[in-house]
Amino acid sequence: MPVKAIAKGVSISPRKVSVVAGLVRGRSVADALTILEHTPRRSALAVSKVIASARANAEHNHNYKPDTLQITEISVTAGPRLKRFRPVSRGMAHPYQKRTSHIRVLVDGEKRPERKPATTKTTAKTTKKEEK
Repeated sequence: MPVKAIAKGVSISPRKVSVVAGLVRGRSVADALTILEHTPRRSALAVSKVIASARANAEHNHNYKPDTLQITEISVTAGPRLKRFRPVSRGMAHPYQKRTSHIRVLVDGEKRPERKPATTKTTAKTTKKEEK
């Protein structure tokens, strides 16, 4: 069962984020984070944060081994757009849109073996009244 992490409303255009997401699609999590560290694009930071979050979710919440994690799916979709206007000459205004993105990452790997809880031996303690 894959583990997911989602970043919503990232203020970078989905077209720019999907270029960086394509670099790491299908790779191991460790390789992807190394590649993104050396990628000179602003969206590389946002994508690496989502991948690191998915790795942490898998390790701490779902008991996966962190070195075996692979990115099974990474998708970038358009988020809400902020519509703005830019003043131009002769009192006019030109509209433009500030685009946002949703980044969704699914990782899968090998689970750790389940540990059985240690059984504690309880010994009957005697009180001072019982000794007399």
